[in-house]
Amino acid sequence: MNTSEVNRFNELYERHLKTLRLQGKAQKTIDAYSRAIRRVRDYFDCCPDKLEPVQLEDYFSDLVDSHSWSQN
Repeated sequence: MNTSEVNRFNELYERHLKTLRLQGKAQKTIDAYSRAIRRVRDYFDCCPDKLEPVQLEDYFSDLVDSHSWSQN
């Protein structure tokens, strides 16, 4: 990500954390939600708000395939 994308992500990420705290979410929930956002950012190397739904569907499908405990 370039500098402006990093700044945009950081701004949105902090707002996300604030919203979760204001909703009264438990710290473990906030940690899990935040980790998921960071993983998406790292996977695509862009701010998640720029992603198309089909990109997220493919990502989560790959995640289920790679982290599923059941063997098909």
